[in-house]
Amino acid sequence: MSTYVLVHGGWHDGSCWDTVAGLLRREGHEVHTPTIAGNGKNADRRVNHADCTASIVDYIRERDITDAVLLGHSYGGTIIGKVAEAVPERLRRLVFFNAFVLLDGQSLLDETPQNVQFVEKGAAASGDDTYLPAFENVRDVFFNTVSREEALRYYANWSPQPIQPFRDKLDMKTFYSLDIPKSYLTATEDIRVPMPDLSWHPRFSNRLGRFRFVAMPGDHEAMYTNPGLLAVKIVEAGRD
Repeated sequence: MSTYVLVHGGWHDGSCWDTVAGLLRREGHEVHTPTIAGNGKNADRRVNHADCTASIVDYIRERDITDAVLLGHSYGGTIIGKVAEAVPERLRRLVFFNAFVLLDGQSLLDETPQNVQFVEKGAAASGDDTYLPAFENVRDVFFNTVSREEALRYYANWSPQPIQPFRDKLDMKTFYSLDIPKSYLTATEDIRVPMPDLSWHPRFSNRLGRFRFVAMPGDHEAMYTNPGLLAVKIVEAGRD
């Protein structure tokens, strides 16, 4: 059996993994679903990327988690890369699930230039430097494999995302020197990043060098929209 630490993406918190985590635990795995600092319904949103990374590093250290498969979804990919730099001895494998893999010196917003004006306008209007896109702007991009009713139900779990962690440019030199095994898991109907020239795979996956590739049908919110298959594919991506 394996130990998994599942790190959510933007606008989410650890509860997004509830169904997937339950399925994995039913198979005997140990599963952790921490919430990144600044995320969640009642969070203090005054955070930067370093604060967000530290919250996951602290979670792992405080629980003495070892030999773990660390998975990051979307924005969570930028978190697990920096977590791996801090606690490489505690990790068995990194899994990037339709996740950003940044180059040295990049920010997440550098990789989504088409969204910057909307994100920054929303953050400026928010009063607390956060952004929550309207449902109509994400329905066909994040939840494109399910009915409108289902999409609305899942969207209700979202909360405003602190934007400073998206702006912060990251030093990734140490990450690219690590020899931790890596996997890239992609949901093939995910159009969160415009296709095909800016697709998740191979644009981000190929930055990992040698990696295991795992694919599944699903959209960006597969933890909600296809949790059963996602649980199976997480095991496939994380196995030795």
